[in-house]
Amino acid sequence: MRMEVANNVDVVRAESGDIPLDSVRRVEVDGVVDTGAAQLVLPGKAAEALGLESAWNATVRYADGHTQSRPVVKNVWVRLCGRESIFSAIVEPNRDTALIGAIVLEALDLVVDCITQQLHPRDPNGILTEIE
Repeated sequence: MRMEVANNVDVVRAESGDIPLDSVRRVEVDGVVDTGAAQLVLPGKAAEALGLESAWNATVRYADGHTQSRPVVKNVWVRLCGRESIFSAIVEPNRDTALIGAIVLEALDLVVDCITQQLHPRDPNGILTEIE
């Protein structure tokens, strides 16, 4: 699944007229949905191209049980299925694809269709937020 990611600091500066819109650092990356993952994970090359600032380190546990410390970047602007928001992301230096976890799916109100292996907005008219 293709997704657009950008440096949100650049997006804000372009919206305020401080920099031209075509100066916003942005890339398209292939993303893989993992409903068992929580976070957004970006390939190292994408994070570097966007000039994203490392905010802290997170310990990541892999499927085989080993752990590694990985940088977390902030101000990641994401557009997926026509919806957009800002996230932090774990940077994985050896990945070629982004990993789309539950936080992104929830924030953008997207549902996984396991039969067609596609993402769809839950409500095509906009994000539906539930409050008790």
